[in-house]
Amino acid sequence: MTATQPTTTTTNTAAALGRPGAAGDDRRHGFRRGWVGTLVTHVCLVVGVVLSIFPFYWLLVMSTSTNAEIFGYPPSMWFGSNAMANVASVFANVDMLRALLNTVIVAGSTAVLVMVFDSLAAFAFAKYEFPFKRSLFTVMLATFLVPGSLSLVPSFVLMSHLGWIGGLQALIVPGAANAFGIFLLRQFATGSIPNEIIDSARVDGAGFFRTWWSIAVPMLRGGLAFLGIFTFITAWNDYVWPLIVLIDPKGQTLQVALAGLSSVNATDLGAVMAGAVISVFPLIGVFIIGSRHFIANIAAGALKG
Repeated sequence: MTATQPTTTTTNTAAALGRPGAAGDDRRHGFRRGWVGTLVTHVCLVVGVVLSIFPFYWLLVMSTSTNAEIFGYPPSMWFGSNAMANVASVFANVDMLRALLNTVIVAGSTAVLVMVFDSLAAFAFAKYEFPFKRSLFTVMLATFLVPGSLSLVPSFVLMSHLGWIGGLQALIVPGAANAFGIFLLRQFATGSIPNEIIDSARVDGAGFFRTWWSIAVPMLRGGLAFLGIFTFITAWNDYVWPLIVLIDPKGQTLQVALAGLSSVNATDLGAVMAGAVISVFPLIGVFIIGSRHFIANIAAGALKG
């Protein structure tokens, strides 16, 4: 046994030394496969970015052009010289500042209320036990199956009985809570809030609202940021419900006011696109501010993991 071990070791070593380039070939092939995969990934990302940005670029081009330039063939892919005239046409035909203010009030108030009420409900569903908890949650989820258009008539009748027709509260209060936000934040709360922390808060004498404000809200910051951005953009772009409820032409929201730039006989598409560009800039600012919170939250979770 003692004599055969060196022989076996020598044989294995010789076999390994007989193929000096095998390891190097494997490394080279692995490098090539990794390089090709990285190249394909970056090409796909660049193509996706270009396809995503192009509609916004085309919107900017049309907002600086006349109708003749917009409908010209081949279409011009560079900016026109009619930008200031288009912006002036927007402000001449639409009470833009009033519409912007109304939309900021509606979208901002709706986003804040949704974050407050949905986080309260989600925290209760995720971390507390109460009668009919599962039944209530199931009924809430069932509202996803009901199209929003079916609620327009009942909502209008309710707003009429309350005397809110024509007021901004008719846009804010009905959207103060929604099932989507409760479901989303419940999933966040279930996975990110340990039960031990809630038990410690109870031992320290903290009630439901104190626990929600001091523990749940900081831990749900990423989900709240996403929900706030999503709700703000949805309320900002809403058209049908404000068109039905706001009967005063001077009290319209932005999307309804911009629709007034279009007519059956003639439509100044350059002015319409300029109005659309003006309406997009606040959304970009809100997204930049809000996205920092949930991106930071995701990064913190990745580091902890």
